[in-house]
Amino acid sequence: MKFVLWGTYCADALERRTPYRDEHLAGLQRQKEEGVLLTLGPTVDASHVFGLYEADDLETVESLVKGDIYWRQGIWTAVEVYPWIQAF
Repeated sequence: MKFVLWGTYCADALERRTPYRDEHLAGLQRQKEEGVLLTLGPTVDASHVFGLYEADDLETVESLVKGDIYWRQGIWTAVEVYPWIQAF
């Protein structure tokens, strides 16, 4: 099943993320290698984050997102995950 993530960054995300960026990217790389993360990234103005996941259930994706260092350190200020139907 596929899922879409939509969230927001804190106002000073580009500065605040610096000490956590390597851990964040390493975690995303592991998720990508495991096949659960399809893509993830910020909007051009770094105000929002968008991602696509493929997993057995919503709880798996929410656990990955809430376990991310950006969530735990307040770089992501809100996240919502929705089941998604890929029409095309």
